[in-house]
Amino acid sequence: MTDWPAPRADRAVHATVEVPGSKSLTNRLLVLAALADAPSRITAPLRARDTDLMAGALRALGVSVEDSGADWVVAPQRLHGATVDTGLAGTVMRFVPPVAALAHGDTVFDGDEYARSRPMHALLDALRLAGVVVDDGGTGRLPFTVRGTGSVPGGVVELDASASSQFVSALLLAGARFDKGVELRHVGKPVPSQPHIEMTVAVLRRAGVEVDDAVHNRWLVAPGTICAVDSVVEPDLSNAAPFLAAALVTAGEVRIPRWPAATTQAGDALRGLVALMGAEVWLTSEALTVRGTGRIGPLVADLHDVGELTPVLAALCALSDGESRLSGIAHLRGHETDRLAALATELTRLGGDVTQTDDGLTIRPAALHGGRWQSYADHRMATAGALLGLAVDGVLVDDIACTGKTLPDFAGRWLRMLDA
Repeated sequence: MTDWPAPRADRAVHATVEVPGSKSLTNRLLVLAALADAPSRITAPLRARDTDLMAGALRALGVSVEDSGADWVVAPQRLHGATVDTGLAGTVMRFVPPVAALAHGDTVFDGDEYARSRPMHALLDALRLAGVVVDDGGTGRLPFTVRGTGSVPGGVVELDASASSQFVSALLLAGARFDKGVELRHVGKPVPSQPHIEMTVAVLRRAGVEVDDAVHNRWLVAPGTICAVDSVVEPDLSNAAPFLAAALVTAGEVRIPRWPAATTQAGDALRGLVALMGAEVWLTSEALTVRGTGRIGPLVADLHDVGELTPVLAALCALSDGESRLSGIAHLRGHETDRLAALATELTRLGGDVTQTDDGLTIRPAALHGGRWQSYADHRMATAGALLGLAVDGVLVDDIACTGKTLPDFAGRWLRMLDA
């Protein structure tokens, strides 16, 4: 890895930035297509490391995932045991094990070094309650083996999904293929990132799956067919965060085409959050536009449902003119890295004034200076470092290539935005 000098902005940014497809939608659609009753097409999917890993995992299990120009055509097949590389993709390490439980044979899961520290015990224990044999050596983490028998009994399953909403989505996505479906009951602290569960429920219903989510913390998926549905993937709104934030930092204007008027993506919350920090925001049928006003105000917000936006928002807060308090995000300690510790460490390294709280960060104004920004192989940490570099001379991001996890050619897109 070579340190990437984050470019300093010498003028206000005025750019239109095309953001590729949503990772969250792409990987959910791939799983459903793999379990459907006929082939289907996914149009404008994200092509990045996380989605390539998902496609590779499904191919390893026997599913046909074929390129058709920029699209994917997915044809379900009889599933068999395999070896699955999860990389650092939470959706792969959480969504694929329930699929592997429906396969004939053993499937071994392993991934990147950082992936081995991510919590998995809630999902693995839930699979056991559904009648699946899982061998993890008692660690509750990667590597582990799912011993598929071709079917899963299913039924009532209790789990604590307070560490990640992906545990819920994983079981819902495959639940219709379980013999008795699945009645999933969450017990514990509130589930984070609720919009991601709403996204899962929406794509399931569109595929003809009966989902009852009328009772809080309970989801009932009836057994039945998952219908093949051709889908078009929306732009990834969370990946728009650093580009929109650049408008505030440079007192410029950034336009994101094809921003949906209605969506289940958590990133849609950016519209309100950047407005709270002083931006002018407007949405038309063609695009979302954010204009900086020359002031970055502090942010006091509960980010429990939109934790993935925290790194970029924390970077903005470090450049603001008041004390910011970001709360509701204790679960970020179990993401690609401990994002709260990482943000506190790296912002402090650049002269920031940051305190970790039980469930978030307090960030106070301070004079920042250049230095090395460590990404911890975390794509969102890397983009936060790039954002700081717009306003601070001499910021070096240690691993800008890790942004390829969900956003291909981030560095190129960033430079094109500045040169527009």
